[in-house]
Amino acid sequence: MTMHPSVFVHDMALCESGDVGPRTRVWAFAHIMAGAVVGADCNVCDHAFIESGAIVGNGVTVKNNVLIWDRVTIEDDVFLGPNVTFTNDPNPRAAVKKTSSELVPTLVRQGATVGANATIVCGVTIGQSAFIGAGAVVTVDVPPYALMIGNPARQRGWICVCGRRLPEDLGCSCGRSYVEEKGMLSPLGGSERVGSPV
Repeated sequence: MTMHPSVFVHDMALCESGDVGPRTRVWAFAHIMAGAVVGADCNVCDHAFIESGAIVGNGVTVKNNVLIWDRVTIEDDVFLGPNVTFTNDPNPRAAVKKTSSELVPTLVRQGATVGANATIVCGVTIGQSAFIGAGAVVTVDVPPYALMIGNPARQRGWICVCGRRLPEDLGCSCGRSYVEEKGMLSPLGGSERVGSPV
């Protein structure tokens, strides 16, 4: 597969995948393995690593030193802060070799943010527009719009699609409003669509 001519790969990067979308930029010392999929308009920063079998959607920011392994799927418009680490094996042993089908998938839904130095334990889904705080360790599924902090990460409130923490009345200063029902948050009027898997 031949990459679109608008793709930029720094001379000091290693991009073995031909499945990289238009206008994506791959910076120095980043490594994208053959078999990885990276969408359009992404920014893959220095020393990031994207393994074969990983899927990265469109408009994703992958900051420095992010590690995205096989069976991790990142939907569109996700922000991955510096040193974010994903996992794909809940009980690794150096002497036990596993096939891709034996690894455990992880999904990050559209518009979510994962803060610097966060660790995402495999098998979880991070909901649309959720916000994972810096240094958090995520071990359970995260609802859409949830703000998660700590180790292990616990929900500490709700966050707007614009990135601001929501007050108790769930009305953001940006003009968006939400309603909470049965522990889940939804935008009023259905203005924020739920992302579909890439």
